[in-house]
Amino acid sequence: MFKAEDLFDLTQTEHAAIFSGCTYAWEVLRKIEGHLASVPRQNPPRRFPGASIGDRVIIGAGTVVEPGAMIKGPAIIGKNCQIRHNAYIRENVLIGDDCVVGNSSELKNVLLFNGAQVPHYNYVGDSVLGHKAHLGAGVKVSNVKLIPGNVEVEVDGVPCDTGLRKFGALLGDGAEAGCNAVLNPGSILGRGAVVYPNIFWRGILPANMIAKNRAEIEVIAKRSGENK
Repeated sequence: MFKAEDLFDLTQTEHAAIFSGCTYAWEVLRKIEGHLASVPRQNPPRRFPGASIGDRVIIGAGTVVEPGAMIKGPAIIGKNCQIRHNAYIRENVLIGDDCVVGNSSELKNVLLFNGAQVPHYNYVGDSVLGHKAHLGAGVKVSNVKLIPGNVEVEVDGVPCDTGLRKFGALLGDGAEAGCNAVLNPGSILGRGAVVYPNIFWRGILPANMIAKNRAEIEVIAKRSGENK
């Protein structure tokens, strides 16, 4: 499940050619900047009152950019997207059609396939989210190890150096992470995989599998006077 075709329906992005020559899907992260290098300013530029939009940004028809959003660019944003209030889209971002980037959500060096949603208080760096992948409120995709060295992924039981100092996660088509989950560097979620809320996930979650937190919740009676 490390090839692009294993994780993503490549018909659900206008940027499928960027995966050409990639043995592993994470290799595309090195190519986003070059893919965007020749992006010109829109002529004439679309205007969205109250939003800050850089020169090298292309925004598709039907997309709404709400006041307070900042799109630094270079970036390409597809059709019929919602870029909501206080969204922060930094350098080297490719966003497909019908996507949502919401309040206080930050993207950097990211590819979103059509229908992907990053809607509430999310950080996503150096990552790919597949068709209709979804992050719950407060999900963070960590992209840098706390200790020196490149991010590694276990391939056939053997650690594989990705060659990337910064690599967040790959979420296959339809994958979801619940509210306040953290995906550690180099995480890979297969198609339809689900990480439950508040989980700190590391590693590979195969397609259509669920990662649950079985921590018990204790329920006790109030002591006298605690209602006052």
